Amino acid sequence: MINKKLESALNKQINEEMFSAYLYLSMSVYFQQLNLGGFASWMKVQAQEEMSHAMKFFHFLEEMEGRVALKAIQEPESKWPSPLAAFTAALKHERHITGCINDLYRLALAESCYPMQIMLQWFIKEQVEEEATAAQIVHELTQVKDSPQGLWMVNRELGARKAS
Repeated sequence: MINKKLESALNKQINEEMFSAYLYLSMSVYFQQLNLGGFASWMKVQAQEEMSHAMKFFHFLEEMEGRVALKAIQEPESKWPSPLAAFTAALKHERHITGCINDLYRLALAESCYPMQIMLQWFIKEQVEEEATAAQIVHELTQVKDSPQGLWMVNRELGARKAS
């Protein structure tokens, strides 16, 4: 059984992960409006991944005999000045999520919840990958600048991503 402090923190994280999915779906719409289908597809896959993260927390909370309490999801941004600005926002958001996961881990340590510590280790590793991927795309878009050919190449590269 999980204590109320941890239950509340995990419910907050479920909401964070669902917001992440909303944010990436909103970015997908933005990219589709720019006729950047590869970018849009990449963001849809990312949104699916974020929903799977929310469900990992959801199922963990259920397994620990906690109560899942779903809250309203904040409305995400819907416009960015450029593809680079959108991916810079995505990187900033991933860094925020990393901070949330780290806070959860500190709380699990303080509350001596060993199962939660073990579960969060997967998320800690996942966030390293999430940040590195977003940072790489930001780097590529920074190099591309205003080159239509470069943007087309990144669009094609991102469109090759498949859901796992």
